[in-house]
Amino acid sequence: MGTPTDPNRAPPLYAALRAVLRPLVLGALRPTVDGRANVPDRGPAILCANHLSLIDPVLVPLLLRRPVVFLAKSEYFHTGPSRWLFDSLGVVPAAREGGSAAQAALDRGTEVLRAGGLLCLFPEGTRSPDGRLYRGKTGPIRLALRTGAPIVPVGLIGTREVIPPHTWRPRLGASVTVGFGAPLTVGGQADLRAEADRLMRRIRSLTGQEYVGAYARPVHRARVSRDALDAFGERHDPPSRAVGDHDDQR
Repeated sequence: MGTPTDPNRAPPLYAALRAVLRPLVLGALRPTVDGRANVPDRGPAILCANHLSLIDPVLVPLLLRRPVVFLAKSEYFHTGPSRWLFDSLGVVPAAREGGSAAQAALDRGTEVLRAGGLLCLFPEGTRSPDGRLYRGKTGPIRLALRTGAPIVPVGLIGTREVIPPHTWRPRLGASVTVGFGAPLTVGGQADLRAEADRLMRRIRSLTGQEYVGAYARPVHRARVSRDALDAFGERHDPPSRAVGDHDDQR
């Protein structure tokens, strides 16, 4: 998929879906929105949100006038129909593992920002397995250093109750709040890990979540494995070592 030539112009399918979904989703959820003025009206910016639910990447762009470009996990682009859908929405594929694939995702994100686009990332790299806030990857910091784009922390509250884990069926009635925090700037000599931790503290200040100093991805895998073993009555407790001790510097 090619990076959108003008990320400030919504692709036709994006515009059409937004027109249909905005009154439906916002009318059903009636979210409380704080700090929307912290998102620049023009120019490059990086939205960095906590990730609780499948509805998160739908809700955030519906609250903003500008088109929002997402980096989505590359697995979504493996089949023809899903690849066509995400291409048509202007979504950029991103590998969640390291190496040249992850570097290519950073390069595409850089292109979006240098074209003046608004890019949205979930620094945890996946949905929270239990509603807590997990350690952030350093990708957003790398992009900010490359492009000079400000980072706008975004705090989502209540979306996990709207679409809980392991289901696509929405549950209405939950109280939903979306907070856009003051932009965070990253200096040229910034320490990647320290700045990523600072970003996560800013997100936590918006959500009030309990913070976990480990990556959500290994925890999520461990949780799925335990659930599978439980189903067959063969669960064994894992060895007592901290999950996510090694920083992959993403």
